[in-house]
Amino acid sequence: MRSKGFEGMACSIAGALAVIGDRWAVLILRDLSLGLSKYEDLRRSTDVTNATLSDRLKHLEENGLVERRRYQVNPERYEYVLTSKGRDTTLLTQALLQIGDKWSASGDAGPPLKFVNRKTGGAVKLALVDQKTGEAVRLGDLQPEPGAGADDLVHWRMTFLKK
Repeated sequence: MRSKGFEGMACSIAGALAVIGDRWAVLILRDLSLGLSKYEDLRRSTDVTNATLSDRLKHLEENGLVERRRYQVNPERYEYVLTSKGRDTTLLTQALLQIGDKWSASGDAGPPLKFVNRKTGGAVKLALVDQKTGEAVRLGDLQPEPGAGADDLVHWRMTFLKK
């Protein structure tokens, strides 16, 4: 049974989730961002069924996150690469990785994957920064406000904020 969609919802998170799809799609996007591109490699990495992988790749392609490119003619074979829009999802996978590492979600052996600055070799992490000054912003200092596209439901949600 399919769940209710997010159509008509004034929410950027819901819109992004609708485009991405589900947890399998996030793992496929992770693998594509790591350089995997062949169907069988994606299957091996995720251990997802053929039907699910095919469905998710089609969804990601239809939503402009992935481009399918033929790399062999006989027999015809395709690879999958992230589009510019698909590369934007690296922020999502980095955030999930950072949270998973903090929670020790993969066990006590430590993070299974780390990311470093190619130029310095230093570890990197996502952080909130002030758009104007570039200064770091602590989570406790984060204040949501209705944006230009806010509807009545968004304004209602804002009434629950603790000031």
